[in-house]
Amino acid sequence: AELTAELTAELTARKKQYEYYRDLLLDCDNPKNPFLRGLKVEWKSLGEVFHLKNGYTPSKSNKEYWVNGTIPWFRMEDIRENGRILDNALQQVSESAVKGGKLFPANSIIMATTATIGEHALVTVNCLSNQQLTNFSIKSEFSKLLDIKFAFYYFFIIDKQAKKIANKSSMPIISLKELSKFPIPIPPLEIQAQIVAILDKFDTLTHSISEGLPREIELRQKQYEYYRELLLDFNMES
Repeated sequence: AELTAELTAELTARKKQYEYYRDLLLDCDNPKNPFLRGLKVEWKSLGEVFHLKNGYTPSKSNKEYWVNGTIPWFRMEDIRENGRILDNALQQVSESAVKGGKLFPANSIIMATTATIGEHALVTVNCLSNQQLTNFSIKSEFSKLLDIKFAFYYFFIIDKQAKKIANKSSMPIISLKELSKFPIPIPPLEIQAQIVAILDKFDTLTHSISEGLPREIELRQKQYEYYRELLLDFNMES
């Protein structure tokens, strides 16, 4: 129990450290940024760099759309349950449910633009999403200038900006017109790659269930439960 508490405290500290360095390394105006200090960075609007498309929900009354589906249909539940890098959805729809036959392309970003404003994920498969999520896919002219993983990390900055300007009604919402004006930096690709490599290591340490601290905590908990059951089983033969 003490070990689990220590690991949990370590995880909390590492998450704070990760968020600190993420914000620092993505802040192009911060003189303490070791990669971008003194570097003139080109800025573009999201509307210039990405195709922005709102998701939708195929008609629930048409069973054909929801039976034997093969196309991932993402919702906020997918981000909550499976994290921010997604290669499959909890629900799938059939090809007949696709409007105009067009899917959101693999290696694009989905972000909540109603209710839980700003929550986002990188999707690595062709997909659809519901109307709570907006898809951001890089335009072809920027595909060799912007690393989608760098964009994914920068969307943590976009998240904060979106929350600030979303209307404050009972159902917060931000429009595509407003989103399209948000700026995004485009540093040299080698700089983007260096920043991504550092943030990937922090992300693995703080979120991975196969390598990082969450995995270590899970293993120690299972170990504790195993020995608890063993030591309290008085019917077990010696």
